[in-house]
Amino acid sequence: MAVPALESLVDPTLSAQLVAWVLAGAALGSCSGLIPGLHANNFALLLAGVAPSIPGRPLFVGCAMLAAGVVHTFVNAVPAMALGVPDAEMAVTALPAHRMVLEGRGYEAIRLSALGSLLAVLAAVPLALPITWGITAVYPTISANLPIVLAMIVVALIASERTWKRRAGAALSFGLATALGAATLDLTPDAPLEAGGMLAPLFAGLFGAPVLIEAIRGGGVPPQRDEAIRMPRRLVGVTALAGSFAGAVVGYIPGISAAIAAVAVLVFVPGESGNRGYIVATSGVDTANSIFALFALVSLGQPRTGVMIAFDNVNAPLDVPILLSSIVIAGLAGFVLVIVLGDAYLEFVGRLAYWKISIAVLGLLLALSYLFTGLVGIGVFLVAAAVGLVPVRLRARRVHLMGVLIGPLMLGL
Repeated sequence: MAVPALESLVDPTLSAQLVAWVLAGAALGSCSGLIPGLHANNFALLLAGVAPSIPGRPLFVGCAMLAAGVVHTFVNAVPAMALGVPDAEMAVTALPAHRMVLEGRGYEAIRLSALGSLLAVLAAVPLALPITWGITAVYPTISANLPIVLAMIVVALIASERTWKRRAGAALSFGLATALGAATLDLTPDAPLEAGGMLAPLFAGLFGAPVLIEAIRGGGVPPQRDEAIRMPRRLVGVTALAGSFAGAVVGYIPGISAAIAAVAVLVFVPGESGNRGYIVATSGVDTANSIFALFALVSLGQPRTGVMIAFDNVNAPLDVPILLSSIVIAGLAGFVLVIVLGDAYLEFVGRLAYWKISIAVLGLLLALSYLFTGLVGIGVFLVAAAVGLVPVRLRARRVHLMGVLIGPLMLGL
């Protein structure tokens, strides 16, 4: 397996081809990240479906898919800020970012998110070996006691709410999401696109639709101003590192998404960093989680994300030096793309009537649900949207809706 890696490192032609494949993947990842409600897993499975027909080395195709997944985690912060339709992984950072956009600091929020993701990429290389060694050492114990581990995490999440009323709302939200996941995750309905699973209607309904419904009555995106970052460099570095570490750890544990890690890492974010620290840390969590899923595949032989499942399906060799190089290139491309595209995205949305955007995006989410899961998906989307409104109305964190994945796994369903 090392031969393709050596060839790519010493052959200028192969190196140029590798960079071209990575940039192509970065372009696809930026497109997917900007489409509200298109979850990275569905996008990855779409790529896996067409990958066998793409002429090229499996290693290069795999690098392109990995780059697409990494850049998606950069760019998906933009619709989360402008439209309020985050991936589940970005659910925690959405509200702090919204507050900055409403204050006219959206350009700064975009740059903070880009920094958090880029620093996570750069931290992944030195953190890879020690974290992988540590996790693999304790993984048999975690795996053998996974329901208990997940239950402890759920209890901690609910207890982290500030009042008993919010804790009750959190428990209700988790319970409803668990029931929804148990009833729908194993469904395999006929659909126009074979992109796999019920994640599209579930996440779009749970995390996207409630924000859009609330936004119909909102005032939209106000004019944005100064892009300067008002956060000390030291705090940026500390919060990004905390996010990177948390995202790295959960990349190995089934059922624990970046959203859960994001809540945990907020405990360690310096209080004076406020909304800015939240954005940096949670963006770092999301990107680090996508990167360390690769190391979980290498060390444990188990793909943890849709992107890594798709990567595994194309039989790409696990040439770690080449794959890490692809991640770094993709990270640099993602950093530039999120700033350029993010600024334009905010300006474009700011010129439109927000209620029209909300209705149009709700229609898009319905269309995506149908494309991925047929008529059944539309029904699931509507039920998920109703469940997604529960924590909003009871003023609990939306992260408890991740019970849709954690609950069934915890109960062995």
